[in-house]
Amino acid sequence: MKYFGDIPEHFAGYEKANILLQSIPYDGTSTWRKGADKGFDAFLEAAANMELYDIETDSEVYKKGIHILNEISENSSPEKMVNEVYTQTKNLLTSNKFLTFFGGEHSISIGIIKAHYEKFKDLTVLQLDAHADLRPSYLGSPFNHACSLYDASKSTNLIQVGIRSMDVSEKENMNLSNVFFAEDMYGKDHWMVKSISKMTNNVYITLDLDVFDPSIMPATGTPEPGGILWNDMIKYLNKVFKNKNVVGFDIVELAPIKNHHSSNFLAAKLYYKMLSYKFNYS
Repeated sequence: MKYFGDIPEHFAGYEKANILLQSIPYDGTSTWRKGADKGFDAFLEAAANMELYDIETDSEVYKKGIHILNEISENSSPEKMVNEVYTQTKNLLTSNKFLTFFGGEHSISIGIIKAHYEKFKDLTVLQLDAHADLRPSYLGSPFNHACSLYDASKSTNLIQVGIRSMDVSEKENMNLSNVFFAEDMYGKDHWMVKSISKMTNNVYITLDLDVFDPSIMPATGTPEPGGILWNDMIKYLNKVFKNKNVVGFDIVELAPIKNHHSSNFLAAKLYYKMLSYKFNYS
């Protein structure tokens, strides 16, 4: 059995765990840098070298119990992967545990989000991402990473934060009043309160690591200049968790770079921060 952060075994078992961590190492539709299927192992290695006391919240959230589930390894086609993830997520949602997911590339989120909006009516999806991901289909498939939020845009209250790359065709599927472009966010913080004011009570977060500036997160499939920095991100996430009921989240698109460890560590620290906020306000 794999453990997050080398936590003691009695905090890692399924029965006592309040938190489930589902790995989906799928990298079938990425179109530039491959490697997101290797992200989870790099994330766990970094987590094993991370301090488990969070200064900001004065907490050790691992004591709530973090159980790593068997990975979802379906990779025969994007459609079969999405369907398998959807089915598994629906089953997991009956557990009454807090669900977290780690990619893989962003297409893994399609089935997760569908299962969540079917359970939580009037759901807000908060997308933290460099890319709009609103194509109805790309390269012949609606289950491509470039389509990962299209269904959410039609079925949920989608809030998009950090966007700085898109095709012109995606504008027709975009609710511009719910989009916070990176160029309008730089050096400001008004977008934090404004975006939260547009959310319903129940929020699912899908976080593509390329939302961060590549100066601190180069290990993604498509790094885009002009992204969010660490302190702005955790300040914002703290506000979201404090003011809304976050029902689950995923982190995607960690594509490790050989002999480069700081991106892996950022992903591990970010995951733990998000858990610390969740259980600090629960």
